[in-house]
Amino acid sequence: MTDTPSPAFTVRDATDADMDAVTDIYAHHVRHGTGSYEYEPPPVEEMLRRRDMVLEQGLPWLVAATDDGRLLGYAYAALFHGRIGWRFTVEDSVYIAPDAQGQGVGKALLTALIDRCTAAGKRQMIGVVGDADNAGSIALHRACGFEEVGMIKAGGRKFGRWIDTVYMQRALGAGATTGVEE
Repeated sequence: MTDTPSPAFTVRDATDADMDAVTDIYAHHVRHGTGSYEYEPPPVEEMLRRRDMVLEQGLPWLVAATDDGRLLGYAYAALFHGRIGWRFTVEDSVYIAPDAQGQGVGKALLTALIDRCTAAGKRQMIGVVGDADNAGSIALHRACGFEEVGMIKAGGRKFGRWIDTVYMQRALGAGATTGVEE
């Protein structure tokens, strides 16, 4: 048995030109997975709006792309909640193209996202894993230093079944060990 080599890729900021591929990757997960509780994939215009909202918050939206420009996945961080007391806490989202899963793309994206959010002064990152049966996402978060901190049982519904949502968390930078300017 021969191993198929993983494609070489670079993690970088998403551009407008990437958003058609981002939309396609997300559409696959909406149609076939429980990582998102959306039922209908949004059009590219909506994905552009979502990315612009993230960027306006001063947060990263990243892609993993091969040298020939093929997108393997994307990740972004958004504020966990809108109230001012939550301003140091972000939520991550990571989506990988189906044919690129299990090749280190998710770990590279999440690691870069952690680094960028730490540099931006964020102190906590929350992984909201849609579907407690999503072993890949849970393993990815654990590999990047997250620990499970809670679960919402039967909080989502998709594909005719109730879905548990796992909350995972990791400190960024100094975490809660030091104060910040109020």
